[in-house]
This record gives sequence, structure tokens and C-alpha cells, in this order.
Amino acid sequence: MSARLLLADDDRAIREALVRALALEGYDVVQAADGAQALSLIESSQPDLAVLDVMMPNVDGLTVCRVVRAERNRLPILMLTARTETADRVAGLDAGADDYLSKPFDLDELLARVRALLRRAQPADDNAAAPLQIADMRLDPTARRVWRAEREVELSKTEFDLLELLVRNQGIVLDHSTIYDRIWGYDFGPDSKNLAVYISYLRRKLEHGDETKLIHTVRGVGYTVRLP
Repeated sequence: MSARLLLADDDRAIREALVRALALEGYDVVQAADGAQALSLIESSQPDLAVLDVMMPNVDGLTVCRVVRAERNRLPILMLTARTETADRVAGLDAGADDYLSKPFDLDELLARVRALLRRAQPADDNAAAPLQIADMRLDPTARRVWRAEREVELSKTEFDLLELLVRNQGIVLDHSTIYDRIWGYDFGPDSKNLAVYISYLRRKLEHGDETKLIHTVRGVGYTVRLP
């Protein structure tokens, strides 16, 4: 059975072009022209993934994302934005988005992001279900929950997947290409800031005050999770 996607964008030309492209890839696509319609379709159509434009009339994409997450819905969400500043990208992650893509974008990159999000939404196999721990950080792959000591840390799907990858390889430096391939299924090249934004956001959530710093940058190579 093909995956069902929701595409929400108020630009009719962009929306219809993307619907055609996604349909050619075999996806069942429902479309919305604004955020209010998107919320209605999320409830009625039960899509496997939502692609939301940030700037939409009535209800914008960030608000849609916040409403979905407030309802504890783990629907994978890819945000489309014309804004390229890091603060704007972080706003999308803060709202609960799993990934973002800046306009204009390459169609192949959009398709790669969609495939990666759908793949990561599949249930984990039993061998990958054992809890993980380093220092006072505990990670439950089955429940997809993370704690620092007694403090639970709320993570988006992509943030969780990135952290899980690093923790499963603790002490090993993973280079940028490996992380991109494992998390996004696509190498965005040396000029992409995509990974750096997610790493900085993970640090903001996981490393408060005097809590032990667990995510380390190896300059020119990549990232690792280890004790200092």
C-alpha cells in the first residue's frame, strides 16, 4: 500500500506541481491550501507524513505543527520555508517539525527527505529496542523518550533519531556524510548547515546548566557522544 502524504501550500502552482511529482513517485497525495484545511485533513485522512509550507493564510504551518504535537500526534512533518535564517529554522524545530527544506529546493532533495522520514517512521525491530544510557541520560527507543536524570526531554522525530544514532555509536566519531546518509538518506554536501542546526538544538535541550556535556564536535570530521 502506498504511503499517504498531505501537502499544504497556499501557492496553487507550487502545490499542484508537487502533487504531480509525488503522485508519479507512487504516493497517495491529499492537498490543502491553508493551515486550517491541513488540520482538518490530518484528522480525516490520517496521512503518513505531512509537508507544510510555513507561510499560509488563516493558520500558518508552524501553528499546524504545534497543534498536531499538542495532541501527541507523532505524524512526521517536513516544513517548507522561504526563510533561510537559522532562527527561522529553529522556530520550525521548536514547533515540533521533524525536518525543514528551504525554498527554492531541488525536487530530488524533497523526495529524499520524504523517503527518509517515512523510513524512520517504521517501527523499530526487536533487536533495536533495548534502552540506551550514557551518564545520566537514558534513551528508550521503543517509547522514543529521553531523560536527563529525572528530567524528560521532548525531542522531534529527527532530533531523536540523530541522538539515537550518536548514542548507539558512543565514543565513535561519525562524519557528516555518514550522519546525513543514516538520518536523511541524502548527503547535502559540505556547505549545508542542516546537521549543525540539529546538533545545536539537541545541545540546547540536553545540556542545561551544569549537566555533563555529552555531544562533542570533532572539528573538520563530525560528531560523537562520549563522556568528557
